[in-house]
Amino acid sequence: MREAVVLAGGFGTRLSHIVSEVPKPMAPVAGRPFLCYLLDYLHRNGFEHVILSTGYMHEKIEDYFGTEYHGIRLSYARETNPLGTGGGILNALLHCQTDNVVVLNGDTLFLVDMDGLLNFHTEHHPLLTLVLRKVDNVSRYGAVCCNEQHQIVSFLEKNATTEAGFINGGIYVLNKSLFEGFRLGDRFSFETDILQSRYSQTPFFGYSSNAYFIDIGIPEDYYRAQEEFPRVYSLPNDNVREDRSLS
Repeated sequence: MREAVVLAGGFGTRLSHIVSEVPKPMAPVAGRPFLCYLLDYLHRNGFEHVILSTGYMHEKIEDYFGTEYHGIRLSYARETNPLGTGGGILNALLHCQTDNVVVLNGDTLFLVDMDGLLNFHTEHHPLLTLVLRKVDNVSRYGAVCCNEQHQIVSFLEKNATTEAGFINGGIYVLNKSLFEGFRLGDRFSFETDILQSRYSQTPFFGYSSNAYFIDIGIPEDYYRAQEEFPRVYSLPNDNVREDRSLS
């Protein structure tokens, strides 16, 4: 069974002056909530169970989707207090039945070849595979660097460079045992406290993709999504060009 966790509990501060009546994953794009496009993508890729990690305005998501979407069983891991991305993932994993789970950001659409990603994760069997996207300027996101064996060797902070490079695409495949032995409390950052702090101790791998990618977290890209989604989001996976190389 394919299971996914979608992080849908953010406040959406940078979009608040544009989208204020719903949480960011429910922001309307071309007449539909953004989260619909993400769930459509998971449906096309054979996911049977999705856990929505909710917090801010959680009732807007729960009332809209209920417990099922196009045959996908939906569960909710509600944060009564903000847990950060790491705490949100850990809380959502309590609802998962499988050992390896796909985690996605609820404000990002990245049409990765899911079969290729999961096969890569199985082949390398790390505790964590991070999906990478090459961009012309990494300053907004920070950069992720890998060696020739696709193992992550460093992270660069935001604004450290304006050069082209690979960024965190907001999709992970992780084994639930990743969190064993960590004493981080209930609230912590997945990016800072796990990715950037643990990669030198535990092998993490990067899977790169040139598939369509958009993060609606800033107004510029939110408006771009309005124009692009009717054409792009429904591309079948076999029409999405993949590039596993890191050069």
